[in-house]
Amino acid sequence: MDTHETLSQLEALHHDAFGWAVSCCAGDWHRGEDVLQAAYSKALSGAAKFSGRSSLRTWWFGVIRFTALEEAKRSVRWLAFLDRWRAEPEPEPQAIQIPEEDAAVAELTRALRTLSERQREVLHLTFYQRISLSEAAEVMQITVGSARQHYERGKKRLRTILQTRRALHE
Repeated sequence: MDTHETLSQLEALHHDAFGWAVSCCAGDWHRGEDVLQAAYSKALSGAAKFSGRSSLRTWWFGVIRFTALEEAKRSVRWLAFLDRWRAEPEPEPQAIQIPEEDAAVAELTRALRTLSERQREVLHLTFYQRISLSEAAEVMQITVGSARQHYERGKKRLRTILQTRRALHE
């Protein structure tokens, strides 16, 4: 696949890729934008090359996830460096809160935040990005068995949380 064709397919994946980048950044849209831009930069510069061993979507989501992890590590080191020079640390930036009109969506969002990072990732990839468990495992760089375990535990925990909250409101 030539570079032009790859870029064309990445453009078609942009909406889903942005959602995944924001998810990898704990819902922070600004960080998600930065991560996605850095991932595009890797693809354009050749630092990240699609080899064809998986689907383009799986490869691209892996690049985004790895870029988000790199960005998080870099941010932690940079903040630690700045803290040595600041007398009073600044408060942590807050993720942008998007108004949610649907109470069920708001409830699901809150419940998802209680899951472990791996459970959230595998559920996001399978439900929102519509990729298989084996592809999710590849993106997350874990075994299929581990992905399946996070998937099942995440679904079970979500079900329990939502049923408990529903029972409290009745």
